[in-house]
Amino acid sequence: MRFEKVGVVINLARLLAASAEGMTLDEIALALDVSRRTAERLKAIVEDVFPQLESRPDGHRLRFRITGGLNGFFHSPTSDELAELHAASLALQTAGCAERADLLVSLAIKIKGALRGTEQRRLAPDIEALTTAIGYIPQVGPQPRVDRDTFECIRTALKGGNMLSFLYGENKTWRRKVSPWGILYGHAYYLVGPVTGKRKPVLWRFDKIIDIQIAGRASLPPAGWSVEAFVSQAFGVFQEKPELIILRFNAGVAQDAGRFLFHPAQKLKKQADGSLVVEFESGGAVEIAHHLFTWGTSVEIIEPASLKKRLCDMLTDVLKHHQKY
Repeated sequence: MRFEKVGVVINLARLLAASAEGMTLDEIALALDVSRRTAERLKAIVEDVFPQLESRPDGHRLRFRITGGLNGFFHSPTSDELAELHAASLALQTAGCAERADLLVSLAIKIKGALRGTEQRRLAPDIEALTTAIGYIPQVGPQPRVDRDTFECIRTALKGGNMLSFLYGENKTWRRKVSPWGILYGHAYYLVGPVTGKRKPVLWRFDKIIDIQIAGRASLPPAGWSVEAFVSQAFGVFQEKPELIILRFNAGVAQDAGRFLFHPAQKLKKQADGSLVVEFESGGAVEIAHHLFTWGTSVEIIEPASLKKRLCDMLTDVLKHHQKY
């Protein structure tokens, strides 16, 4: 067996040992980015090496899982993994997300504490070399504060399937009852969920939430709903009816624009003149216009005309404002 295949088999064994419900062949194929037939062959190899592999029916499919876990040899972290964990916590700390950074720091301490002394000493020099070489540019501009108690209460409600009750914004007399369906992390933190009596989820900014409390059982999202799908409807956080966005970046910035992720479902089309056309469907015209301003004269809005007008109106208003002084 080639060395690359050995690595894939070990990775599959880890996935099967870490899955509480087990994995189907289709899920294995998706996780490893291989065909279903290859997934079957890899599963057979794992079964030879790990006789504790069990299968159980799930409708017309079988789910496979390695019971009892794997030994420390297979689960021992590498110096690169621990360094990246440190880097992730540093990035969150720099971005003002102290609550999430603390969780990663706590996880790193637990992982290191579970290692044998010889393993700790072997990894320590590489970890130190990598972590001392990592830094992050602080995010420019004001950032909304996140109250630690609010953060913890929302996470507790999500884990327990509970409803949340809180005051919001400037209106401190109307108490909302919201079913938490998800959290969005970004420049600000947002709770995603519908208020009682409504089906459509909306966004609630963490820093505007006041006197938050657990308040009984929450209503669950409909089958098939996901935060990822919810976010894909917008550019940023604004939820609007998606429309086709077509942008052309000139040849001077095409290579740079090609490295940007404007939208998860974007399509990039290189043109004969060296320019780059980017297409995606999204709402959030205000945020799109604000972002396109940073590209100056390097970008052209092909579609829709409404987005071009919005950007022109924004620039006109800003110009008029600053010309007064």
